[in-house]
Amino acid sequence: MTTLVKSNGHGRHFFPEFPSLFDDFFTRDMINFAKPTNNHLPAVNVKETDKAYSIEVAVPGMDKKDFKIELKNNLLVISAKKENKQEEKSEDGKYVRKEFGFQSFTRSFTLPEKSVEGENISANYTDGILNITIPKKEKEQTSSVREIQIS
Repeated sequence: MTTLVKSNGHGRHFFPEFPSLFDDFFTRDMINFAKPTNNHLPAVNVKETDKAYSIEVAVPGMDKKDFKIELKNNLLVISAKKENKQEEKSEDGKYVRKEFGFQSFTRSFTLPEKSVEGENISANYTDGILNITIPKKEKEQTSSVREIQIS
């Protein structure tokens, strides 16, 4: 499983062993340092079988129209963007409460260059799980022993 490499799309970490602690410290605004950020990446399961790679992304509360999946050379990029709006108005039309928010993420996976069928990648979204199937190319069957005729 060493051929499928995960990247969170945020560049390099200063210390990979402690990504959230050190990355937050060095990259957050000092004015807003105490405020929590909402930059959560969804959990991902990656499974390899003889015929395909399977990627499961846990993203409840979204619709399939919110997702964008692209294959750029051998980089699979999964991104999503959703806007949440909620309004409560009084009878005279003035706002009593209005809340809105945005949710987005990007996850990237480096695929093996010559062993996957990029044109046959499929995806579906069911019960809060985005399932992506990346078929492997069939390996050529070559015999390791071959008799050579002498002429």
